[in-house]
Amino acid sequence: MEDLPADLQRAAEEAVKRALAEDVGEGDFTTLWIIPAQARAEGCILSKEEGIVAGLAVAKTAFAACDPELVFEAAVADGQLIQRGQVLGRVRGRARSILTAERTALNFLQRMSGIATMTHRYVRAVRGTKAVILDTRKTAPGLRPLDKWAVRLGGGQNHRMGLYDMVLIKDNHIAATGGIAEAVKRVREKMANGESRIPIEVEVKTLAELREALDFDLDRIMLDNMTIGEMREAVGMAAGRVPLEASGGVNLETVRKVAETGVDYISIGALTHSVPALDISLEVDETRI
Repeated sequence: MEDLPADLQRAAEEAVKRALAEDVGEGDFTTLWIIPAQARAEGCILSKEEGIVAGLAVAKTAFAACDPELVFEAAVADGQLIQRGQVLGRVRGRARSILTAERTALNFLQRMSGIATMTHRYVRAVRGTKAVILDTRKTAPGLRPLDKWAVRLGGGQNHRMGLYDMVLIKDNHIAATGGIAEAVKRVREKMANGESRIPIEVEVKTLAELREALDFDLDRIMLDNMTIGEMREAVGMAAGRVPLEASGGVNLETVRKVAETGVDYISIGALTHSVPALDISLEVDETRI
């Protein structure tokens, strides 16, 4: 199993620390009162359904944070397609530590695998088109780096990581400034005065707004909640001058039709905000305790 990049490893360690503190509190009394201190065990992590596994490295971090002497060995790689009943990894060491860390490790592994699996389904649905599947900022608070890593493991790409790495002028910004032209003007003035140079994207809801936005040499334009017909017309209007991103109300039943309009990107909040967890369990060999 490959090590995480340094930034993701730090994010995993911070998230795991919070999760263990939340779960263990003053102590895992069930385990402490039942399992002898000297007992050792081996646990097997099993998938109960097909999907894309993601988060094995985070599960390893969770076990290590609970007890550095636990040994975790992955049987598959993050991003791999797994089958129902497949062994994903094993952990061995102090029985108490395995049982205390179990839920935290599985919570990360199940959520991230659910995200990767859902992303893979969308990517598969648009195969053969040029459309790229993107996530959004609709992530679990405090887990964004891990949520977005799971999207990448599922074959998608990340939109902006936060408010700091892209200007996205949305409807409320436009309403507050009186129009697209004024909003873009203010952004460009700040950049000209030495502020950070980051990509600029503008959200449009109508073809008239698109026509206006096309005059400003933007990095990307978001087509918000447009119909299939409107998106197809928008692609024709843009004629490749600027990448177009479709957003709003896209699901697995409609994503193929959206992709076939010719848009460059499709952003889907459901990849991270309401994805079902993949069913994964840890089974301890009772003969080893």
